[in-house]
Formats: sequence, structure tokens, C-alpha cells
Amino acid sequence: MIKIIQWMAICLVLCISVSTAFSQGLTPPLNVTAVDTPNDDGSSITLKWDAAAEDSGISGYQILRQIADSDLETIGDLLPAGTTTYVDSAIEGGTAYTYVVRAVSETEATVDSEQTAPVKGTGEWFHTGKIRLLIFMLLFSAAIVWNIYDARSGKEVFVRRIPGLEAVDEAIGRATEMGRSILYVLGLGSIGRVATIASMTILGQVARRTADYETPLRVPCNDPIVLNVVREMVKTSYLDEGRPDAYNEENIFYLTGSQFAYAAGVDGMMVREKPAAIFLQGSFAAESLILAETGNSIGAIQIAGTDSEHQLPFFIAACDYTLIGEELYAATAYLSKDPMFLGSLKGQDWGKVLIFGMIVLGVILESLGVNWITTLLEGAN
Repeated sequence: MIKIIQWMAICLVLCISVSTAFSQGLTPPLNVTAVDTPNDDGSSITLKWDAAAEDSGISGYQILRQIADSDLETIGDLLPAGTTTYVDSAIEGGTAYTYVVRAVSETEATVDSEQTAPVKGTGEWFHTGKIRLLIFMLLFSAAIVWNIYDARSGKEVFVRRIPGLEAVDEAIGRATEMGRSILYVLGLGSIGRVATIASMTILGQVARRTADYETPLRVPCNDPIVLNVVREMVKTSYLDEGRPDAYNEENIFYLTGSQFAYAAGVDGMMVREKPAAIFLQGSFAAESLILAETGNSIGAIQIAGTDSEHQLPFFIAACDYTLIGEELYAATAYLSKDPMFLGSLKGQDWGKVLIFGMIVLGVILESLGVNWITTLLEGAN
């Protein structure tokens, strides 16, 4: 019995000795630094330390943080071995923090690094990693400003022929000759949709022509905010043409906010009133073919336009003319011939040509093993 107790004591002493020796051999994380994370809003601090050797026995790291006049607290989960950075995103701007990186061994022995100097998180005014993007934006803006100046100087700006927009006068003229109304459908987009804004600017140009011809213009809306904006735009167009007496606010009205109820209501107007011209411009979804087929069945001239690629086939099949994609955005410049719009349109085209050229050149150079254009574009993200 005494021998058994002696052997147990010897084993216990050996285990404690081995554990102590291993713990003493555990190297603390070296060169630990804490800095304010660059190019952020001051909501994080970044820690870095040297990588441990493969045979160091470290199985993970634990981060400890301290605020003035308080104790060290553990933050985050145990980081895997091989980690050399940690971003503390749970800080308060303007508060000083110090950190300790604790190395943990497989036997749960620990050793701490030296405590870092206090550091505060502050926000930066400018993201230095976006300098390339800034240069691209300045060049793009310069191209637009130059082309606007060029257009205002009286120089003719070429815009390719868009059949759907050239048919606007034909559609309005036909409605005037037949003594019928014009129906303008803005789609289901809210005031925040780019397609809805583009559609409203087209409506402003259409309203100018209907004011001259004294042709009734009917605009059913599915959004109260869009309704009020459209009323003001059409009223302004009639005032600019010197025909405020021809403006009828009741022709611009709220129908419903429900998708298919709106489609049913517009279809009912088409069948009852039989407008001679129908404009379907804006954001559309599953109701697009319902509207276009009904308009086609009454024999109206239909000019459609949307940036929704899924609805374009339906408009192309059922309408007389269709504005495809960016033609919807170019319509205002095309119809108004305003130097501001024309110059902006041409400047944007310059930017697109430049980007397309860089993509083609980048593909060629990548095929040859040269990747400087790819690196340049990646740095602009």
C-alpha cells in the first residue's frame, strides 16, 4: 500500500514538472501593436502581432481589453493558431483602450503579451484607398462638364436615331386628328426608382406637345407621391407652353396601389375610352403584357420603355415601339434637345467607351500575362 502511494506521488510530481516546463517554454506574443483602423469611421481598432513558430505549442489566442480605471476583460472568441491580426469593432469613438494578447496552449496553459499603449478610434475624412476611384470620377465629371460646355456653345451634338422617340409626335398627332385622348402609364415604380424619374421627365416633354395640340392627357398613378410630382410637372409644362387654361388636374389621378388592380383599372380605361396613343414608360412587372395586349387590341399606337429586361420581350411583341434599357434614360435629351441633357449624355458615353476600352485591353494583356490594368481596376473598387 505504501509503495502504491509512493508511485502515485512520483507520477503527480512528474506531471506537474512537465506541465510547468511546457508552460515556461510557451512564448508570449511578440510585437503586439494596437492602432486606429485606417479609412473607417472611428468604430474599430486593429491589433497585430508576430506569427508564432510552428512548434511553439500555441493552439489559439485570446484578446483582452482594458478601459482606464477598469480591469482587463476578455472580448471575442478564441482565435485559431496562426492568427496575427484582430479587429475590435465594439468600441466607442474617443475612448482610449489598451490590449493584451494571451497565447493559449493545448493544455490550456496561458502566457500574456505586454500591454499595448492606449489608442482611440477616430474617423477619417477621406478614404485613402479610394484615390483611384476619385481620379476616375474626376475624369468622368470633367468629360460631362466639357461636353455640356461644348453643347451650350452651339455645336450640334449627335444622338443616334431612336425610332420610338421619333414616333412621339406621330402618336400625339394621330390622337389629335381622331379627337381621342392620350394615356400615359408610369408603371408601378416609386419615386425613388430611376426608371420612374426617367418616365416623368419624358412625360414632361409629352405634356408640352399635348398642350400645343390641346389633346387630353390622362395619367393614372399607383403612388400618392408620384401623383403629386406628376401633377406639378405637367402643370409646369402647360405653363411653359403658355396654355395653363388647358391643364386639367382631374386627368392626373390616383388609381390604386395594388399591382393587378392597377392593371385591371388601366385596362378598363383603355377599353372604355379607346385612347389613340398609349405610353407605357417606367418600371413594370407581370402586368406588362396585360397592359400591352389590351392596348394592342384597341388599335392604339403604343410606345413602351423600361429598364426591366424581363418585361422587354412582352413590350417588343405587343407594342409598336419599345425603348430598350438606357434609351429610356436618353429620351429626355433626345426629345428636348436641351444642351445640358445632350452634353451630359455625350459625356456619359465617353465614360462608357473608356471603360469598355479598358476592359478589352485588360483581357488582351491578361492573356499575355500582364495584369497591371486588372490591378488598377481592383484598386478602384
